[in-house]
Amino acid sequence: MSLMSLTALELGEKIKKCEVSAVEAAEDALAAIKKKEGDIGSYVTVLEEEKILQRAKEVQAGIESGELTGAFAGVPVAIKDNMCTEGIRTTCSSKILENFYPTFSAEAVCRLERDGAVMIGKTNMDEFAMGSTTETSAFGITKNPHNTDYVPGGSSGGSCAAVAAGECSFALGSDTGGSIRQPSSFCGVTGLKPTYGTVSRYGLIAYGSSLDQIGPIAKDVADCAAVLESIASYDKKDSTSIRREDTDFTTALEEDVKGMRIGIPRDYFSRGLDTQVADSIMKAAHALEKNGAVLEEFDLSLVEYAIPAYYVIASAEASSNLARFDGVKYGYRTGEYEGLHNMYKKTRSEGFGPEVKRRIMLGSFVLSSGYYDAYYLKALRTKALIKQAFDRAFEKYDLILSPAAPTTAPKIGESLKDPLQMYLGDIYTISVNLAGLPGITVPCGKDDKGLPIGMQLIGDCFKEKTMIRAAYTFEQSTVRGGEQG
Repeated sequence: MSLMSLTALELGEKIKKCEVSAVEAAEDALAAIKKKEGDIGSYVTVLEEEKILQRAKEVQAGIESGELTGAFAGVPVAIKDNMCTEGIRTTCSSKILENFYPTFSAEAVCRLERDGAVMIGKTNMDEFAMGSTTETSAFGITKNPHNTDYVPGGSSGGSCAAVAAGECSFALGSDTGGSIRQPSSFCGVTGLKPTYGTVSRYGLIAYGSSLDQIGPIAKDVADCAAVLESIASYDKKDSTSIRREDTDFTTALEEDVKGMRIGIPRDYFSRGLDTQVADSIMKAAHALEKNGAVLEEFDLSLVEYAIPAYYVIASAEASSNLARFDGVKYGYRTGEYEGLHNMYKKTRSEGFGPEVKRRIMLGSFVLSSGYYDAYYLKALRTKALIKQAFDRAFEKYDLILSPAAPTTAPKIGESLKDPLQMYLGDIYTISVNLAGLPGITVPCGKDDKGLPIGMQLIGDCFKEKTMIRAAYTFEQSTVRGGEQG
């Protein structure tokens, strides 16, 4: 049996009990990568085998001495390639950073390494996290492990595909508008986006600073809860970091949804939702109802305004955040140029891909004189109204249940033909980021092509435990019922 078929917690427990070693776990992950990576393309960078095995040996020694006692000591992890890793290439899947080697690591990465996790490599993504399919990467596309004719979703498609293909035990992703939850749905894994500010963004290369959040991608809910417990922390290096005392998320791993009030937005089940997805989501909802939850449909409102508000705000922040990539300080610089301004223009034209350029131009436009009030300020007001709509909903409900995406994974090449259609694919996930809420995607079935479908549970701010409890209850009930694909 492959060690990568175990959950991260199961593998960590076996390593701790000396049933297997950290070196054996690392070798198993590397063997899976050698066998599958040519078909899947999950990674931009796989660390040198010698370096991985040396780290595994050091961790093993720490476990045996009693120094490393964390749940993930010796467990192989993959990191999305927009998180800085000291001395390890960090590209954001963009030509403009193709040879960037950071001098420090992201706080979330540091926390995992302090717990003894063994980094295997950096995963592919949509360039600068801008996309929903992992097709905008400068280093090639990632394919869905369930069917390589289809996309894995995005922008954390490489992390989700690596977990689904057994090329690592768990992974970190980032979520700006659904970039953990949507590809988790497409790849049939579990992905969790925490409340904004719960995980430090220090070392995360920014796309939309008011929306970005790092979170775990794993095989099941228990792994996600344990990883979040490991990486959640107050960090004075991140001005948006929040000091929380309730980060013992694994205590919520219990089957108990009796009396839990779950709202189902009617707006999310109207036009555009695939019937097979809708059927799977409602079947999942009724599984929670059988376990004692109280379901009720309601009108969330403002759904149609979420996508335009998100793309105005995210693009505006991106145009500001990406201004630093100019060929002067670090990263790619054009070979031939005449003067400073020509160097800026040629570097950015050659270094950024079409989707990134599209969003930079959109962001620069909405922030420009004469359009700032008409677009950007209006989008910020809409964001506030969306947060108020969620606040009203959470006065009545403990959780909101919805699809993670309107369809299963599209075929490779289909989404890029129509960027607007690709943007509409984020309709169920974007509002969560605008409101700073936590959300989790759990596999709940497959369509007639064998492609996974994910259910999304949304909690109020700082209510990850309620969300984890419901997700865990559903997961356990489906495992017992033999329904989970």
